[in-house]
Amino acid sequence: MNLRHIEIFHAVYVNGSVSAAARALNVSQPSVSKTLRHAESLLGFELFQRTNGRLVPTEDAHALFSGVAEIQDRVRALREAGRNLRAGAGATLRISALPSLALGVIPAAVARFLKQRPDVRFDLQTVHHDDLLRKLYERETDIAIANEVPRGAPLGQSWLGEGELVVLYREQDIPDAPARLELAQITGHPFITLAASGPIGRLFTDELERLGVDFDEVASARTFYIAAALVRAGVGLTVVDNFTADATRGDGLAVRSLKPPLTFDVHAIHLLDRPPSALAAEFLSVLGDVIEGR
Repeated sequence: MNLRHIEIFHAVYVNGSVSAAARALNVSQPSVSKTLRHAESLLGFELFQRTNGRLVPTEDAHALFSGVAEIQDRVRALREAGRNLRAGAGATLRISALPSLALGVIPAAVARFLKQRPDVRFDLQTVHHDDLLRKLYERETDIAIANEVPRGAPLGQSWLGEGELVVLYREQDIPDAPARLELAQITGHPFITLAASGPIGRLFTDELERLGVDFDEVASARTFYIAAALVRAGVGLTVVDNFTADATRGDGLAVRSLKPPLTFDVHAIHLLDRPPSALAAEFLSVLGDVIEGR
């Protein structure tokens, strides 16, 4: 017997007739009768006998019913679990992100998403670019949000949006700055470098080499948030991503885009054999809106 046979047998047994079983399952009576006959043919014995217009279970049917009822309960539980997954009820989304994203756009996206899905829970953590693969392979996270997909690894990815590099500085250090700053315009200031901060650091150093620009580097920071804290303390100015700048900018700090602009992509990364669930995909859509300023 397959699941369809079991479903029909259970419905007829519980409802007492083909017509009542058909109504319960929202199918036609001929369909129920045909499936029931096929089940009896496969089993080699009758499941019901017609008595006074009703189908009366045989002793063999009574013997089968307890096992069939258990299977039906499990099928119902699976269906309910599927509905819960689609609805996101009680689900937990495990998301890791680079610090520059985890401390700014991720909280904003979570807050927006929970207004629509209050039953969802989040397991959030920061991750550095060099640890992305390990976090995914060791199942510490399901989705990593980063600027660059590690090369040569069996990973899936989806594009979420675009960011840009900006100059973060104290207003008193560059008063009356134009709307966009060329890198050559800030070479005379103490500079906090992020050259060792991963893909975005490489993007910036490549641009410096292309332009032939040198800075007076007074400090090196591994994370954008450390660089922003140094700027606030008056150590110098820096170039960070716009997400960090937006999250850390306070009184006395200013931000300017670069001229020409330096942009980068933001991706959601996952293992090929663990693609995002429907609920995760829904959250990533909200995250993409936040990244793009929608």
